[in-house]
Amino acid sequence: MRVALFATCVNDAVLPRAAIATVRLLERLGVRVDFPEQQSCCGQPQFNTGYRHLTEPLVRRMERVFDGYDHVVTPSGSCAAMVRDNYPRIGAKAQAEGRGDELARAAQAVTPRLLELTEFLVDVLGVTDVGAYFPHKVTYHPSCHGLRMLGLGTRPLGLLRAVKGLELAELPGAEECCGFGGTFAVKNPDVSAAMGADKIANARSTGAEVLCGADNSCLLHLQGMLRRQNSGRQDAPLRAVHLAEILAATETTPWSPA
Repeated sequence: MRVALFATCVNDAVLPRAAIATVRLLERLGVRVDFPEQQSCCGQPQFNTGYRHLTEPLVRRMERVFDGYDHVVTPSGSCAAMVRDNYPRIGAKAQAEGRGDELARAAQAVTPRLLELTEFLVDVLGVTDVGAYFPHKVTYHPSCHGLRMLGLGTRPLGLLRAVKGLELAELPGAEECCGFGGTFAVKNPDVSAAMGADKIANARSTGAEVLCGADNSCLLHLQGMLRRQNSGRQDAPLRAVHLAEILAATETTPWSPA
């Protein structure tokens, strides 16, 4: 089985710990992981801001870079949803405009093989207990893309429940958006910040040490707010941590805050 890591822009440029943890976790489970260095953005920022034609070269690049792999794994629900949900739309639109079938073929070639990390663990490897050890109280935020577009369902929670030492607390209002939404946070900063504050208040109400998620774009938004809130607090700080970091932690290679 040939497996490639699609790290994504956010992880590669800002929060590489999640991508590193993904490789460490998969290799511990016996999976050899390649990292094609020619990979780049999936095109989500361009597509979401209305520049569909600028997304098209990235569809072709994704197909070319990940050609020959049985599975392409990403620790990002939003990027996985972009490829799986929007690439076919881009291909169909090009066909409707009479520009041929090339984009549709490229989309179809990569779309079925790209999986979010928890999908790959549960559906392909058939595991929920990955041998992790994380002695902390954790609450889980299911990001919108993973929840609504990918339908990750109970996969992340099942993986967390199997982690040795982890205490899982139910997050009030879990299905509510954290307020990031990519360009939404830029265009509507006040609303975005208010939604993020509500999410953090709900997480704090659980008494958790860690607010966990499977998408670093949301966690980047929440962690930025948490850093400001944590400044000067006397109680234990609440931290945003990617699910991959928790699953990669063991008794011999424990997680430590950045």
